[in-house]
Amino acid sequence: MRTVLVSGGASGLGAAIVQRLGGDAVSLDLRPPASGCDHELVDLADADAVEAAVGRVLARRGSIDAVVTAAGTDACGSLAEVPRERWEHVIAVNLLGTVAVVRAALPELERRRGRVVTVASTLGLRALPDATAYCASKFGVVGFTRALSVELAGRVGVTLLVPGGMRTAFFDGREERYRPSPDAQLNDPDSVAAAVAFALSQPAGCELRELVITPSLEPSWP
Repeated sequence: MRTVLVSGGASGLGAAIVQRLGGDAVSLDLRPPASGCDHELVDLADADAVEAAVGRVLARRGSIDAVVTAAGTDACGSLAEVPRERWEHVIAVNLLGTVAVVRAALPELERRRGRVVTVASTLGLRALPDATAYCASKFGVVGFTRALSVELAGRVGVTLLVPGGMRTAFFDGREERYRPSPDAQLNDPDSVAAAVAFALSQPAGCELRELVITPSLEPSWP
């Protein structure tokens, strides 16, 4: 059995990935996964807590073969409107949380010649108004992953996943103007999870560097 850490594994794309990976998955999230899979409750904005949680997984499972960083949050509104704490929390979870999970697992990933799949967004390549925090975080994930793939070439496989809109609870609780329209075409998160599983299935030495997966009518791509 492999061990694949999935940050944000309790909801949305992360939950779909956990479901697809079955017993290989270990969720890292503030909430336990509905699937009942192996998990650690952890605040992904707290790098020390992430390091401790990854250490507990390694002690319990004996190895870590891959990491998928699917956790994400948002704070919609203009820069002047969004409180500083909320804005910075988006960066802490989406970008710094991604880095924290990868960093904590890296020695084991190098030992196992494992894989990393980071989850960015089409808004990591194309900017929209009232999304400065989210765009900054996801542009950061793109840059981090591209640099990491060069740094770890030949030692750890690194894939950048760039998904478009999905039918998840990510948009719940937003003002109407920040929600997809009722007729918006959104991907099933399980379809995106299948792409993640495909990336994880590549043999050592074969690299799927970047993967864009969107609804055919995705408005933020290209």
